[in-house]
Amino acid sequence: MLSNDGDSSDIKNIDCRGNDDEWASRRQRNSLIKSTRHGTALPHVDNRGQQFALKDNKPVSWRSLPRKDQLLILSLARLSEPLTQTSLGTYLFYQLKSFDPSLPDSTVSFQAGLIQAAFPGMQFLTAMLWGRYADSEYGGRKKVILLGLLGTMLSVLGFGFSQSYSTAIFFRCLGGILNGNIGVMRTMISEIIKEKKYQSRAFLLLPMTFNIGVIMGPILGGLLADPLKTYPSLFGPGSAIGGEHGVYWMAKWPYALPNIMSAIFLFSSALAVAFFLEETSESVKHKRDYGLMVGNWIRKHIFRQNMSSRYSVLAADEAFAAQSVLEFEMQTTSISASTDTVQAKEPIIRPKLPFRRIWTPNLIMTLISHGIAALHIGTFNSLWHVYLAAPRFNPEHPHPPGYKPHGFHFTGGLGLAPSRIGIALAVLGVIGITMQILLYPRLSHHLGTTRSNRIFLCLFPIAYLLTPFLSIVPSSTIAPAGASGFLVWVAIGTVLFIQVSARTFVMPATTILVNNCCPHPSVLGTVHGLGQSVSSMTRTFGPIMWGYIFGRGLSLGIVGLAWWTLACVAAVGAVAGRFVEDGDGHGILLEGEVRGVDGVVRRVDG
Repeated sequence: MLSNDGDSSDIKNIDCRGNDDEWASRRQRNSLIKSTRHGTALPHVDNRGQQFALKDNKPVSWRSLPRKDQLLILSLARLSEPLTQTSLGTYLFYQLKSFDPSLPDSTVSFQAGLIQAAFPGMQFLTAMLWGRYADSEYGGRKKVILLGLLGTMLSVLGFGFSQSYSTAIFFRCLGGILNGNIGVMRTMISEIIKEKKYQSRAFLLLPMTFNIGVIMGPILGGLLADPLKTYPSLFGPGSAIGGEHGVYWMAKWPYALPNIMSAIFLFSSALAVAFFLEETSESVKHKRDYGLMVGNWIRKHIFRQNMSSRYSVLAADEAFAAQSVLEFEMQTTSISASTDTVQAKEPIIRPKLPFRRIWTPNLIMTLISHGIAALHIGTFNSLWHVYLAAPRFNPEHPHPPGYKPHGFHFTGGLGLAPSRIGIALAVLGVIGITMQILLYPRLSHHLGTTRSNRIFLCLFPIAYLLTPFLSIVPSSTIAPAGASGFLVWVAIGTVLFIQVSARTFVMPATTILVNNCCPHPSVLGTVHGLGQSVSSMTRTFGPIMWGYIFGRGLSLGIVGLAWWTLACVAAVGAVAGRFVEDGDGHGILLEGEVRGVDGVVRRVDG
């Protein structure tokens, strides 16, 4: 296999990314394959007929993925959002309660829904703008991701040190405004991984990273929230660290510590992006990248990496190497075919599909299906946090007054403490990443993207129908103590297994379908920005709407009201998913573009 650190670069990058020896090595490799002067491959091509693709029916391995270094950096950057979101979920109910202890649980539940919705709400307003900026010659993919990480870092620090509801929601909004990362990351993966056979693995990386965050975040939040109460012997009054009165800032801002840890991780990810992530946008990657120059110096002088070996060809993947070299050659033949020196200083001008022409029927249907899925998945994550923390029904002090459970009229949450909530949330991630590693690759390869999406969308309504029945599972503890015992945790694991099974297959499938419904490569960043905008809009509406319904259900004594209406929405989403088709990423041909008999779209210059 070709280690593609330079595959997607054009000639202008040599002055900041390599040396003369590397360029000579490249020229020698390019001589392996000749191309016509008038046929230039586009940066993102229809891969249905890749003439160098392997012809077996076996699922590709993780080891065979190209550009693993770049995929690793993107995965680390992606970890930021689920890490902060799920860490927040373990103590959100208690932090909001600390702002005003007199508020009833139904009001705090609604406030929690607003807090959860603030981040995606602002993303909805700005995600498409970030996508357009990522496509422009003034922006680029890397710059958007870097700004998103730094913006999220500022927002979590502000949220952790908030002492009022208005301050907390302001910093959540700030984080959403500055974070347009997920759509841009998906765009970069599409530009790095050009063959469809690798998509099921490559696009699984972001959901896998999400599940890692779902494991780490709750543990982080559950262990570090309110450290004076959790670890009084370490930080409380009279302790070795806390002194006579305890650690002052931990007492004043009891929920700051997990946010400080999240901010440290975000800053580390931002440094990795700045120094080691390579730009993939055709409009920007010709520009000098000073951060990458520093990163190359670090790799060469500190990590002692042989930079020239990054372009070596491994015999086991000669077919993929030949394809990559062919693409590189096709992109550079129009610059110069007769000289050995690099003279071009401007990017290759490529046609761009107008915004008004991107609205194909498949794009619209894909966005609708994607939006519905994002609505109920995001709402489940928000409701799950609140439901776990909401007090159990206490027959000795019933709420509503005089209430007696009967039939489907039962109420109360599980009343779990932050540390227990952290465990319950981490189960989500453990189940998810186990299935993604052991089950998803082979089963998705067998079923295909579209079919697996349609099948597993049907599991969501089942999970949501069953969730509220956790309130009546026999517990080893008596209310108001939090629910506990073998049966309770088996029931929690069963519900989560169904929901996570569906999410494991639907999330990467939806990402692939959004990517492949793009009508032209020139608007790929815009399409992913649209996808994130639609997702953010529904994830904004969902927590607010169902946070209100959940609080209303508690007031009426029907805790299942929110869950069962959410199941109806998921059923509609399962029907909508049957109308989504897998595209090829290049459905519209602009002037000068032709599709060959092999399915590859090329540009004809003369």
